[in-house]
Amino acid sequence: MQTKVLVVDDDLALCEFIQEVLTSEKLHVHVLTDSAQAAARVKTEKFDAAFLDVRMPSPDGIELARQIRSSGLNKTIPLVMITGEQDHDVMSRAFAVGVNLFLFKPVDRTRLLRLLNAAHNFIDYEKRRFARVKVCKGVSIESGDRRISGTTLDLSLEGMCVRASNLLPAGSAVRASLELTPGAPALRVTARVVRTCGDDCMGLQIEDARSEQCKGLQEFLLPLIAAEVS
Repeated sequence: MQTKVLVVDDDLALCEFIQEVLTSEKLHVHVLTDSAQAAARVKTEKFDAAFLDVRMPSPDGIELARQIRSSGLNKTIPLVMITGEQDHDVMSRAFAVGVNLFLFKPVDRTRLLRLLNAAHNFIDYEKRRFARVKVCKGVSIESGDRRISGTTLDLSLEGMCVRASNLLPAGSAVRASLELTPGAPALRVTARVVRTCGDDCMGLQIEDARSEQCKGLQEFLLPLIAAEVS
């Protein structure tokens, strides 16, 4: 499973240099020079990390970082701020919105690879959390008085895609019971419908992914995820 990185900088030459270095390290790099396009894209597409230039036309890097931290898909990814200034006020504001690391200009290969090494554990953790494993398991979903039966198309530590004959609208709070192992008690989690696909599939995001109940899901999925991302 490739690591997917977003690079946003209005300096095309710098974007292409970062892309070349990261690609040489087997990362899948998406480059954008328009921060407004990037703001739209992070709402609908999952990345494993993002590099953001601090000085860009609106939204600038700090505002874009804030929007990413407020997004559903990418709110926990490692964020690297690219800057030519070691300004304590800029750094404080960046850290306040959730930036993890800084890449100072002029950017060279050695400095970039050193930062990539420092970010490795962040990126690896993010990949494992959201890695989707194709697993077909029975699931029962309750929302108010409605009860729906379906099967999973894939599972992650954060959610699942479910095929069912009836769908619930996005935003619906649900209780889901997963039959992971025949004969074992069902795993029960609270979740929310985050999207519908066609007329028979919906995506659920688990809302208590770090609860005791989800330890069973972790024990089931982690060996499969390790095989996928290794």
